[in-house]
Order: sequence, then C-alpha cells, then structure tokens
Amino acid sequence: MPYLVDIDPIAFSIGPVAVHWYGIMYLIAFAAFWWLGERRRRAGRLPVGPTAFSDLAFYGMIGVILGGRVGYMLFYATPELLADPLSLFRIWEGGMSFHGGLLGVLVAMWYWSRRNGMHFFDVMDFVAPLVPIGLGTGRLGNFIGGELWGRHTDLPWGMIFPRAIDTAGHSIEQLKAMAAAGQLAAEARHPSQLYQMLLEGVLLFCILYFVSMKPKPRYLVSGLFALFYGLFRFGVEFVREPDAQLGYLAWGWLTMGQILSLPLILLGVVLLLASRSAPTLQPRVVADPVPGKKS
Repeated sequence: MPYLVDIDPIAFSIGPVAVHWYGIMYLIAFAAFWWLGERRRRAGRLPVGPTAFSDLAFYGMIGVILGGRVGYMLFYATPELLADPLSLFRIWEGGMSFHGGLLGVLVAMWYWSRRNGMHFFDVMDFVAPLVPIGLGTGRLGNFIGGELWGRHTDLPWGMIFPRAIDTAGHSIEQLKAMAAAGQLAAEARHPSQLYQMLLEGVLLFCILYFVSMKPKPRYLVSGLFALFYGLFRFGVEFVREPDAQLGYLAWGWLTMGQILSLPLILLGVVLLLASRSAPTLQPRVVADPVPGKKS
C-alpha cells in the first residue's frame, strides 16, 4: 500500500513564530559545513587562520541563499519575475535552485580567494566535500514539505504526495482513509527527493570525502563534484516530475534540470583532465596573526 506523505512542515513554534523543517535543514547544512570545514582547516587542508575561514563560510552562506533564489527566478520563473520583479524577494513563498546556488557560491569563493591570495580551485577543492551535506539535508526538507515529487510509479516504494493530487476538498484525514482503502494507489509517485538525498547527499559526500582524505592534485576534487552531481541529477530527472510551469523542454523527456546539469558534466571532465598535470596543495596549518605583532 503506497505511503501517504503527511509530515507537518512546521517543526515547532515559539509564540507566533513558526520554525519550519526546511529552515532547520539549512541550519544543519551550514553548521555541518563550518564544523567539518574547521576540522579540515586545523589539519592544514586550507592554509588560513580561523577568522579567514569564518569569512569563507559566511560568504558561502550568502552565495547559496542569494544565488539559489535569483537562479530559481531566472531559470524556472522568468515570466513571474518579469511581471512582478518584487517576487524575487518573496523567499517565504518558496523557490530555490541548486544551480543558481552553485553560481552564487562560485562568485563568493572567487571573491574570497582574491582577498586571501589563494588559487580559486584550491579553495573549491577544499569546499567541494563540504557541500553534499547541505544537498542531502535540502532534499530531505523537500520531502518533509511534500514538494518536488517524482513521476507516477507502480513500484512498491511509491508514495502519495497530497500536494500532487486534486484533493477536491477532501481533508487530510479523508485522504488517509482513501489511501488505506487503496483508492489512491494510482497516485503513487517516485520519492525522488529521497533518491536525490541519497545520491547527491550521502553517496556524493562519501566519494568526495574519501578521495580528499589525502592531498590530491588541483582540480581533481572539484572535477569529481561537478561530474558526479551532474550525472546524478541528470539521471534522477527521468523519474522526477518536471516543474509544472516548464514541463518537458524537448523530446517528451528533457527537463530544465537536465539542461543545467550538462555543463557541470562537461566541466567535471575538463577539470579531471586538467588535474593530471596540476600541482598538489600540501597541508599547512596557519593561525590568526597576533594583534599588534608584525609578521
């Protein structure tokens, strides 16, 4: 019997303030990024002090939020943006794009790299293994919120997402009863959010973290991130429901997510080839300068 996904998107409330699970997922992602990144920095994998690393984490957070929102509006909601430019700022209505967030992070890391005199791809090789945790928690947030569901399926792990069907005025309790009676079996869909959580979150993290445990040539870790994320996202799009406002863009199956993933796959291949003759950044522990002391 297909499971009906009915999880309260609000984790808890403090007076009039409701804390959503999706926001908690972002906090977990940023906390994990900082904690794991600081551990790797202390091991000498990023030759800067803790203050500079804190700046990197802050810039990355801003890049994710701004880039994710702007990217979504440009890639997936252009007509809405042109008709109402202020919709760009209505983040509470939902709408974040990974590819836009990635571009935001790239810009933020480029700026940080210039300020700190480091090679851009040495920084990206350090950052890449920290990103999948956020990708995984983000997809879990999508699942809890019952959004970005997959296409219809008759596989035994198919799930029913109330927001994906015409409820026709039925309450959630009525929908549960209908699901238990098997009346909604035809509405079962792939839990594509969980597929992405496992592939782009868990598996991608394991690959990148294992590879980067020891210093690797410049471009290698970034290239693996771009290649595998692009491949995972391109593949999952075959079972993920395309955005309603866009649908399929060509051939009855090509989606915007797949189009945006192709450049990542190509970039990954190029970076992996470039890594074959690139230098390797050696570990070097750096502390913040002592105030008033000349170096």
